[in-house]
Amino acid sequence: DPLAPSKAAFYSAILPGLGQAYNKKYWKVPIVYIGLGISIYSYTWNNKEYHKFRDEYKRRLAGTENPDHPIYGDLDDDRLIRAQKFHQKNRDLSALITGLIYILNIVDANVDAHLMQFNVNDNLSISPEFNQNEIDNKFSTGVKLTLNF
Repeated sequence: DPLAPSKAAFYSAILPGLGQAYNKKYWKVPIVYIGLGISIYSYTWNNKEYHKFRDEYKRRLAGTENPDHPIYGDLDDDRLIRAQKFHQKNRDLSALITGLIYILNIVDANVDAHLMQFNVNDNLSISPEFNQNEIDNKFSTGVKLTLNF
């Protein structure tokens, strides 16, 4: 079916993993969701931490901070700024990775559907070959490509 690759890509774009299910590669679906889940979790956690440090820094600038706070009480302004930058960078990287996993999901479904259209049978085979050298009786390895028409 020449429309199968475009259908698989469309299904994966609509719902990640659906294109892999359409191609009957069910073992890939959990991999897609694990990758997306981890990257989305990383994005939300880093975003939450970024906002915590940013809000504490804003409180310090306004003069309403709590010096006895168990987490932020011992941190100076420079460490708060560095923590903000750290979590902001990781948040942005997680968003990029999430997008890449989503695109890779679509590309994988499309390429897999294309590869299913090829006729692969025993007329084309690659097999390892072991030859014994007659001079020193050592084995040498190689690859033999056989084409039968």
